Amino acid sequence: MELKGSVTIGQDGPQPRASLGSISSLHYGSFVNSLSSLTPKLDERPAISRRRAHITVAVLCYVNLLNYMERYTIAGFYTQDNAASLPYNMFNFFICSFLLTAPLFGYLGDRYNRVHIMAVGLTVWLVTATGSSFVTNSYFWLLVLLRGLVGIGEASYSTIAPTIIGDLFTGGQRTIMIAAFYIFIPVGSGLGYITGASVASLTGDWHWSLRITPIFGLVGLFLVVLLCPNPPRGVAENNHHDGNNRSSYLEDIKYLLKNKSYIWSTLGVTAMAFLTGALAFWMPSFLFRAQVSQGLRPPCTKGSCNSIDSFIFGAITVVSGILGVCIGTGLARWLRNKVPNADPLICAGGMLGSVPCLFISIFVATASIPATYVFVFIAELLLSLNWSLLADMLLYIVVPTRRATAEALQITVCHLLGDAGSPYLIGIISDAIQKSKPPSSTWSFLSLQYSFLICPFVAIIGGIFFLMTALYISDDRTAAQQLVEGM
Repeated sequence: MELKGSVTIGQDGPQPRASLGSISSLHYGSFVNSLSSLTPKLDERPAISRRRAHITVAVLCYVNLLNYMERYTIAGFYTQDNAASLPYNMFNFFICSFLLTAPLFGYLGDRYNRVHIMAVGLTVWLVTATGSSFVTNSYFWLLVLLRGLVGIGEASYSTIAPTIIGDLFTGGQRTIMIAAFYIFIPVGSGLGYITGASVASLTGDWHWSLRITPIFGLVGLFLVVLLCPNPPRGVAENNHHDGNNRSSYLEDIKYLLKNKSYIWSTLGVTAMAFLTGALAFWMPSFLFRAQVSQGLRPPCTKGSCNSIDSFIFGAITVVSGILGVCIGTGLARWLRNKVPNADPLICAGGMLGSVPCLFISIFVATASIPATYVFVFIAELLLSLNWSLLADMLLYIVVPTRRATAEALQITVCHLLGDAGSPYLIGIISDAIQKSKPPSSTWSFLSLQYSFLICPFVAIIGGIFFLMTALYISDDRTAAQQLVEGM
């Protein structure tokens, strides 16, 4: 049966071919069925047109923007000290439900129709997010529960959407499309801060902040259902797969555990998630406490404080994110033909380069708030170099029929050990330090300042993880390509 349509698929030059011995240690489950399904079929052509592929990416980017806006809206209107635990408690429950269900959606995403799975997840997200905006303060447990269920809906989308892009493009075009998709992580996060702070300030009611993204999310749901295709897995590599992963979940896990660059890059992205989670939930409060300790602003004694720090930090996140993703993608495209392991080296450079900026921003806050903003901007820009490269690496070192599982497990690990725990850890350290002396605005700031010192050290460790990834990524990329080619 001939499939009609066309798609322009980019390719960054010839790829190296590894020897059979280089992949002998990678056991791709039961290959009898899997390899036959990955073998190219000469009489088939991709069924997705180039125009529809670009429309699909645009829709996925739109939903990804709303995804991260929703996630960080609460942090935007609860940055003051006397309510700092509220956003973290809800966010922590959100992350827990997210990471517990992500492996399930990864398993389903490798075996069933991905558009249908995303549609179900987005529906859960819309219903629970809207419902949470009508819960009163007296039913805090219900609010936490509904925010947790929002995480279930988002898990279905975050684990599957990148794999669809991976099956629509390859080579240089895939890098650009993945960059476009992941640029909306920092943009959405920053807009979440701004939206949460501005809507709560304008209406005087934080409930309205939680109603913005569901309104636009309903549009996103219809766009996904009507415009997004479910491309055959591996079609971008000209290897039409029937869409069913015939290996067991245990075989998938064993395959990923033997992929060294996948393991090291997962540890690297976990360190990065630790940093972004810590900065996202504590930097506005850190800057607020710094200004209070210097007498620039009065202490926060009521339920709603000046949200200027959320506006500024949100703007920094948006701008640094856009620039960082663009610069990182440009560097990768320029260096890949010259340096085979350029992607993890760029990620390592971003992590290690952020270390001095984090140190300076932590200590310069005692003297100059504007200077602190500058170094926070540089640090976030360097960290943002990695967003699109991390996803692109996963797509070319993992075979198409196991990418959703790989995405899900990586997301689970990076949230569990990264941004789910870092805000809590920094808060615990800050509280322990603060209790060692009588309370004061200055000591409240200094205790948070000292607890922030863990971040530069985590950045160093993350940089080392990416350097380790660089040692193995060329071999693992070649091995994945050979498996897809049926060798």
